[in-house]
Amino acid sequence: MKADTHPDYHMITVKMTDGTEFQTRSTWGAEGDTLTLEIDPTSHPAWTGGTKQLQEGGRVARFNAKFGGLKLKK
Repeated sequence: MKADTHPDYHMITVKMTDGTEFQTRSTWGAEGDTLTLEIDPTSHPAWTGGTKQLQEGGRVARFNAKFGGLKLKK
């Protein structure tokens, strides 16, 4: 293996949004740094079953709201 081609792999502390912490090895930061998460599996709607963006109205919902009453002549 070549020297100085791989990043430093060291222990860091990860702090979740609910305050829990755990230690893991990472290339992020420096030895002993704390990575504070803003979104994690305990708070993100994709894992908690919260509302989805599609239900809040995307392009199709805006199109239907704008042109929903339009009828085509036959």
